[in-house]
Formats: sequence, C-alpha cells, structure tokens
Amino acid sequence: MTTMLAARAHRGATELSLERLPVPEPGPEDVVVKVMSAGIAPGMMKLLERGRFKHLPSTPGHEIAGVVVAAGAQAAGALVGRRVRVHPMLSCGQCVYCRTDRQQLCAETGMIGHAAFGTGKMELYARYHEGGLAEYARVPAWLVDVLPDNVNFDVGAKVHDLANAVRALKCAAIPEPGRLVITAATGTMGTASIKLARFYGARQLVLVARSRERLEALRPLAGDLPVELLALEELEADWADNQGLTRRLRELLPDGADAVLDYFPGGPGTVQAVRALALGGTLVHMGGSTAPLAMPIAEIMQKCWRIVGTRACTRSDTDAVLELLGSGRLGADELITHHFPLAEVNRALQVMLDRSEPIWMAVVHPAHG
Repeated sequence: MTTMLAARAHRGATELSLERLPVPEPGPEDVVVKVMSAGIAPGMMKLLERGRFKHLPSTPGHEIAGVVVAAGAQAAGALVGRRVRVHPMLSCGQCVYCRTDRQQLCAETGMIGHAAFGTGKMELYARYHEGGLAEYARVPAWLVDVLPDNVNFDVGAKVHDLANAVRALKCAAIPEPGRLVITAATGTMGTASIKLARFYGARQLVLVARSRERLEALRPLAGDLPVELLALEELEADWADNQGLTRRLRELLPDGADAVLDYFPGGPGTVQAVRALALGGTLVHMGGSTAPLAMPIAEIMQKCWRIVGTRACTRSDTDAVLELLGSGRLGADELITHHFPLAEVNRALQVMLDRSEPIWMAVVHPAHG
C-alpha cells in the first residue's frame, strides 16, 4: 500500500477532514506503526482552536497503539512485527526537568499528534508532530513501548490517560487513612483514577459528578474500596454560593479528605473541595479550570494544605501502568466504552465534547476502516 487514509486538521477548521496521503517512510531513527487503535480526547480540538498545533495541516492523535511494520537503519529491527504503544511526549532529554522525571516541563516539550507546549526551538516537534488518526504513523523508535501480551490495542492506546492519572496520584501522595475525593469522576481522568487509586494509598473514595445515574455506574471500578457518591444535581440549588459542596463532603468525611484529585473544568467546585481537605491534605488539579481560587492564602497556611497543579505524564508513569497491566493486577478493558471507525472521527470528537451519553474512554480504529 502506497497511500493511506488520515484525519487532517487545517487552520481555522472546526472539524477534521479525511484525506488520502502517502504512507510515511521511516527515517534512520524511526519506526512506522500500522495504527490499530488511536485514542481521542476533547481537549485536542480546543488546543487546535487556540493555535497550539504549530504545523498545519497535520494529522492529530497522540494516543497510538498498533504493529511496527518498518524500521529505519538505526532503529531496532527486532521491533518489526511487535505490538506497541507510542509514548507521545517529546523533550530534549538533557535539561534538569528531563533528568528529574518532569519531561512535560522541558522547554522542548511537544506531543506527537498533539500540541506544542514548550518555549524552545521545538525541533523534535517539527519532525514528529504528525499523529495517529491515520492508518500508519511514523514515530521515533525510542518512544515505542512493546505491549504486554495480555494488553489489547485499545487499552494500549489509552495507557497515556492511565498514566496521567498515575501522575496525579503520585502528586497527591495520599497519607493514611487514605480518604480520597475524585471530582468530575465520570470522565476519562476520573474513571482512570478510580481504577488506579488502590495502588497509590487510597482506602476510601468519594466520587463527585453531576449525575447520580452516571455515578452509580462507577461503583464496580472501585473493586472492594468503600465508595460514597456525591451528585451535584442533588445539592441545593444555590450550592455554588453557599459552600454546599464543602458541607456535603464534610458530612461524608467528618475529618476531611486526605487528598482530592480535581478534574473540574471550571466553576466553584475546586475551591469548595479545597475546604473539605483534612489538615495537611492535598488537592491536585488537572482539570484545566480557569476559575480563580478565591480564598485567603492564610487559610491555606493555617491548614497546611498543599495545592498542586500538574499536567500530562512521564515515561516512569507509563512504565508503572504497563507493569500493572502486564502483571494482571490492573485491568482496564471496561474503561473503553466507545469505538469508532476512522470515517466517523468527527462524530467521535463530538460525543466526547458534548457528553450527551455516558462515555469514559473512546478509541478510533484506523486499520478497520
């Protein structure tokens, strides 16, 4: 095959266009992956609109799993034929951030098939910005991870999101007795965090989201951890103005939460979750909210609270996920609730954005039509 179908992002466009392109050839340090599963995330289109995709037109898609079909002269030929996932984070590998497991802070940081985040020359991003919403993808061989035999392509594609949850849980450093609140719990990051929480110190969960019905579906994800559900739709109508979320969390956890993983994309929920922390508790925010954190700094000081912002994940986080999956201690198949052919990529993105139906994780299957 000399051509392939790819979803393309163009400057100013609000949808992706399906186009036929030449199948990429590997450079000396590259491999070419036949893409079996590609994850999608709603933030992709928002970043496109904000101009964070620096090379357009381009093929987006930063979550890639498939089979290596070709390798460059300097890449390991043994990779050909292997089932792999691609770590999308590009960074220099030499700076203090790269050397201390914080590659996402590197000045050269960009993501394959995604946005540019760094402030440097971005040479690697210029070379490898094309992503996985296509039948084939060319990627650097050093960012390929061989999938364990028991991990399917769909889960392999979503290792990145699972690792984002690992990063948030590491930042939380949950102490005993392990009381963890997860906000926006019915989304991708919420459900990933529920599955992983037990491995990072959680012993009791309080799950917060808008809908009681959608929250109820989360119970099996927690396994044998005790779970309380808090539906925003059941709070008093003026909860946003009268600390209603804080009061309800304090009713469920009278001594406070040891940690909160906050995925609220906006609104007053974040500051109310902070005030539900126990003494010395930590709130980790990964929701991208632009709402101000309106509270006196002295309150944070007196309660010894930690408020941590974090984004993305590192190779150590994905290594941790792959080890848990490969050992059988973690199963994630049930998190993949939606599957789409490449021809329906725009519908897939819309379903992710409007959340008109319950959706946890979604993948596109380029090699399946």
